[in-house]
Amino acid sequence: MSVDLLLSRLEKVKSTGQGRWQALCPAHKDRSPSLSVRELSDGRVLVHCFADCDVHAILSAASLEMSTLFPPSFVGQGSPERRPFPAADVLRCVAFEALVVAAAGASILSGHPFTAIDRARLILAVCRIEEALTAAGVNRG
Repeated sequence: MSVDLLLSRLEKVKSTGQGRWQALCPAHKDRSPSLSVRELSDGRVLVHCFADCDVHAILSAASLEMSTLFPPSFVGQGSPERRPFPAADVLRCVAFEALVVAAAGASILSGHPFTAIDRARLILAVCRIEEALTAAGVNRG
């Protein structure tokens, strides 16, 4: 059911096989379908934008929540997830994204032109840092 709701909010949806579709990505100005949607046998829905749009941005643009991608039996059930990655690996990733943010800041401060690609990468870095904080349970409020 969740895949039907998602597909109903997308444009130029085309079936590409059993449980697979392509559509225009609602998170960016898409001229040709760059969003891939796949429904797994257990009801979970996978989305991937080949222009690197974040799943949160895609769902937000479609006015949907992350829970839409999971069947009701997956939401809120099961045991708490154990940390899937070693803390050192997570810190290395966050450090790299912080380096991206620092490089962007230095570029802006030195007066270099800031392109749309630069802006998109900066936003991605900030989103990844925020996701890491959320996953770690850090309350920033």
